[in-house]
Amino acid sequence: MDDKILRESLAELIGTFVLVFVGSAAVLVAPVFSVVVPAFAHGLILCGLIYTYGHISGAQFNPAVSVALLVGGKQDARKTAIFIVAQFIGGIIAALVLVSVFPQDNVAVAGFLGEHAYNFGQTKGFLTDDAVWTAAAYEGILTFFLASAVMQAAAFGRAGALAGVAIGLTLAASIFAGGPATGASLNPARTLGPALVAGESAYLLPYMVGIFGGGIVGGLVHGYVLNPD
Repeated sequence: MDDKILRESLAELIGTFVLVFVGSAAVLVAPVFSVVVPAFAHGLILCGLIYTYGHISGAQFNPAVSVALLVGGKQDARKTAIFIVAQFIGGIIAALVLVSVFPQDNVAVAGFLGEHAYNFGQTKGFLTDDAVWTAAAYEGILTFFLASAVMQAAAFGRAGALAGVAIGLTLAASIFAGGPATGASLNPARTLGPALVAGESAYLLPYMVGIFGGGIVGGLVHGYVLNPD
């Protein structure tokens, strides 16, 4: 692995770590402060991360976005595979670190959320347990929105210096729209890490299908149908 791809993949790992850590922490306090906190937390941190790491790796931090760029003709398969591995690792490490910082017993004793309100920052909503494939389809639609913003604003450069703002706002709005229903992950790395730490796997396959599916459709539509070039 050459130095350039190593540096890029490290940026993807760190950026995904930050996104999953901040996002999961925001969901942890959501029972107290409502969906507003996760929506703004995810959107704002993604916006900041894009301007921090965009010049290094393109600031993808999301396997579904990486796949969208691949199928849309904006990234090769080797880089996509390496980035996806780095993103998943970053997400898992973030979930492990978060639960070590806020262990369940300590949070409950402190009365921060209450004994029954603690969570691990999972991307779940009221559809997840009772209608998981419906939740997965909803995740796919929302991921299509995010992939569309990435393709047009960043990959094709149509938003210029405001690409980070456009993408961050799209993520925040999608969480407002889908957070209570599905957790509004839109990101396989964001889903996998907290789910593994929580010991929950029943919804992982449907969510992966839905989220990756939304990214693939977004990449194809904007790479070959709505391609501004």
